[in-house]
Amino acid sequence: MATLNRTVGIGCYVEGFNDYAERTPVAIDVIRATTTAVTGVALGRRCFPVGTLEDAERLSHELDDALLAGELGGEMPYGFEMTNSPAQLARRADRERPMILLSTSGTRLITSAPAPVFVACLRNYEAQIEELIRGHPRVVLVGAGTRGAFREEDQLCCAWIGAGLWAAGYEPVDVRTAQVIERWRDSPVDEIVSGKSAEYLRRTDQLQDLDFILDHLNDLGDLFAYSHGEITQVPPG
Repeated sequence: MATLNRTVGIGCYVEGFNDYAERTPVAIDVIRATTTAVTGVALGRRCFPVGTLEDAERLSHELDDALLAGELGGEMPYGFEMTNSPAQLARRADRERPMILLSTSGTRLITSAPAPVFVACLRNYEAQIEELIRGHPRVVLVGAGTRGAFREEDQLCCAWIGAGLWAAGYEPVDVRTAQVIERWRDSPVDEIVSGKSAEYLRRTDQLQDLDFILDHLNDLGDLFAYSHGEITQVPPG
């Protein structure tokens, strides 16, 4: 009977979390903010997501030798060392430097969520499912959204996690959630290659990040969460 009280919702971040009160939030931005964040923290780098350029500039004066990484509107801001690239980040040797991460949608999603919020991507989706089943009966999976659109890669990641919860006895909270899960639960990951985010990477000669995402599927068994301004690896349970 306890499983009847377990519910999962899927949504696309537009502005605020008012509709998701009293639920455990999971932030997802596969291309590319949560993949970049998870990659950095998994390699031992501290990660501080910010919602605005002003916040990034302020924090850069507070952290010693910070690495400014990210994009706004698809462009790397002046003074940043790298864009929002998990592939570039994985190759860097300066892992002792804390990263300030800024993106158009993903870091705004993370920093506006009721803390703490889980941060997930395709690298750790199964670990995220297991953790939610362990002790989080009311869950909402939120894709970052780009220009108000729920991008294919985020729908797929939300659906894969949602399908795992559904199989464990969670009930979808609405028709939309059920439709997203049904549409994407059995889809192969390479379906995201034809999406708009992948097309952007292709058009801007950043396919290394798409390749990185496709090549690093469910390769981490770790959990990550944002709280008190920083994304950290957190223990199960």
